[in-house]
Amino acid sequence: MPDRKALRMVLLATLCATPLTAAIVSIAVVFSAPMEAKSASPKLGNLASFRTIATDANAMLERGDVAAAKLRLKDLETSWDEAEAGLKPRAATAWHEVDKAIDRTLTAIRSTSPDIGACRAAIKDLVTVMDRVAGPA
Repeated sequence: MPDRKALRMVLLATLCATPLTAAIVSIAVVFSAPMEAKSASPKLGNLASFRTIATDANAMLERGDVAAAKLRLKDLETSWDEAEAGLKPRAATAWHEVDKAIDRTLTAIRSTSPDIGACRAAIKDLVTVMDRVAGPA
């Protein structure tokens, strides 16, 4: 559905211009409206439980407890995989973005000698991605 500004343009073109100009403006408004609606990315829904796990792991890293953070991130991996069937159909691209961010976080924490700074940066990126693609439940 065209917005008010678009409708005003159509009305103005109809009243002030030649019939051909009015028709061209009307067609442009009609065809641009669906494109504008499609530009909004679909959202995954409520990711609060996954976000909580990530922030828990980050707090563990702040305390220097890499082993506990590693276990907590394993919880994230497991719960994310279990939720795939319900989340991925909602927004496959967004799901893959989060999945890749989780993979980067797991790679950082599972290295032979984990760098706490790199792990925390990966978690920060993960939470940022989650916040961007989350939406209403």
